[in-house]
Amino acid sequence: MKRPETIKLNRTEIIRRIQSGELTEKEEKDLLQLLEVEVKEQAFGDYSVYAEEYIYIVDKHNNVVPFTHNNIQKQINDTVKELHAAGKPVLIIILKARQHGASTNEQGRMLYNCATKENRFGLIVAHVDDTTTEIFNKAKFMYDHLPPHVKPLQKASNAKELIFDRPTGYKGKGKGLNSKIIVQVAGKVTIGQGFTPTYVHLSEFSRWPAPAGQEPLKQLAGILQAVPMTSETEVVIESTAWGYNDFKDLWDAAVAGENEWVPLFFAWQDNPEYAMPCTHEEYQREIESIKKEAFEYLFGSTKGNKKRPGVVAAFNLSKQQVRWWIWYFKNKCNNDLSEMKQYNPTTPEDAFIASGRPVFDADMVKLRLDVLRKKYKKDPPKRGRFDFEWGSAAHNDYIKEGSIKWVDDEEGPVTIYETPQSGYPYVLGGDTKGEGRDFYSGCVINNVTGNRAATIRHCWNNSKPYTWQMYCLGMYYNMALIGVEMNFNTAPIEELERLHYPRQYQRKKYDDLTGEFKNAHGWKTDGNTRSLIIDKEIAVIDEHVELLNDITMLEECLTFVYDDKDRPDAMSGKHDDALFADMIANEIRRQQ
Repeated sequence: MKRPETIKLNRTEIIRRIQSGELTEKEEKDLLQLLEVEVKEQAFGDYSVYAEEYIYIVDKHNNVVPFTHNNIQKQINDTVKELHAAGKPVLIIILKARQHGASTNEQGRMLYNCATKENRFGLIVAHVDDTTTEIFNKAKFMYDHLPPHVKPLQKASNAKELIFDRPTGYKGKGKGLNSKIIVQVAGKVTIGQGFTPTYVHLSEFSRWPAPAGQEPLKQLAGILQAVPMTSETEVVIESTAWGYNDFKDLWDAAVAGENEWVPLFFAWQDNPEYAMPCTHEEYQREIESIKKEAFEYLFGSTKGNKKRPGVVAAFNLSKQQVRWWIWYFKNKCNNDLSEMKQYNPTTPEDAFIASGRPVFDADMVKLRLDVLRKKYKKDPPKRGRFDFEWGSAAHNDYIKEGSIKWVDDEEGPVTIYETPQSGYPYVLGGDTKGEGRDFYSGCVINNVTGNRAATIRHCWNNSKPYTWQMYCLGMYYNMALIGVEMNFNTAPIEELERLHYPRQYQRKKYDDLTGEFKNAHGWKTDGNTRSLIIDKEIAVIDEHVELLNDITMLEECLTFVYDDKDRPDAMSGKHDDALFADMIANEIRRQQ
């Protein structure tokens, strides 16, 4: 059938023409039929159009309504489009506040992909059976309410799968799609095996069961083995936070760019529904009624001469948003600030609650992290390494003076936040690699301003490449005073001595033979000095957090807690090497 030019009219214009009586009954019928075909073609090629044209959901008021995407769902869909346009498989990890609609959107995407295309398989996995069933029922509800002209044939299905195919005994002319959506419950590394899903929705990953040897990341690895990594692939993890676990590890790695997952964070304030009308008097009464801890979180506090901003000012929250936050905090979180942050985070760091009392002011650290992430997104710091020449390449005898050159390298171990200032003294603290997955780390501090000028961090197999980069970094920063911890590994100190680095930190060492104290290179962390440098770091964060520029180091501050014996230490499985490099550098400043 030839399409008339009138098909280009928008709906408003078509309705106007119908109501005006300009069309005959046949013209009206033909026009609407053609419009239906046109819309179907457009919708089958664009999920956003498909959802708003054909999908119905139950809203928060229990009404069946068309699925109109909110701003959060639009951001997710835009990210998917961008990845598809770039020819990349979609791997998205979403950290979110509660009830933003991410799960509903993924069910819409799952239905769209499997109900409009042939030979497609979708997999839904959640942490418990009830939640899995609830998510599956959303997809089934959406299917049941599709208009007849776009609803695919459905083969006999059950509570665990939707099969879009010709029903058994079907005699009609309709074509089956041979596509299906399957649901499974997390808990075993065997989930997802037995078929090849192109579309995967993994819900509440932070709460997945973690039996020994079958932890969530291992379950995820098992699922991904079956997923074909094509430009059509969509794997989306969406979850609220639940402590420090595999979800946080995967999230942190995505944020750091250590994997191909695209991290999306949606705070409570991103949802325009999270606001309540209030008069000025009601607002004042509400903020006066909350506990000190919550008040300071919202509006800030003062320690000494240092003002800590609250989230209201930091994120320009309206009175209506603050009113909603207080209502939810009091009525749904029982005045528990940690619970409120977990379910309705303002920042990604808010969402993750450490098991243990933080050593450092977590709110100050989180706000600084948020500032740096926004800053580095627009203006990232320099990343790279130092190249140099040996006096004798055969013997690596000494580093030639004047041969040290900076090389830009996105994978390099050194990050520059402040270029060396002429005439300014600098110090460089180092923490050597211990056991397991620890890193060799270093931190440069401008000894006049206290600003953290550079960091070095890498998981080298031996200490020599680390020491050579430390040598170059020290020389680059005006022959900085270098103090490397000697507790676990003295090789870097000895190598710096062999290379005749001109300025190494000196400590007093007791000589058992002579009974006298003598100078020795390297920083020693013991029961006394450990408490000293930690206390000084607490003061830096309380009074001058703006001097800290390294995201990794600040993240380590959040997992540095008092254990069950009230000893400050890194949480199990977490690192503190960047933190200790910073603390050592901060302490050795006085020797310069």
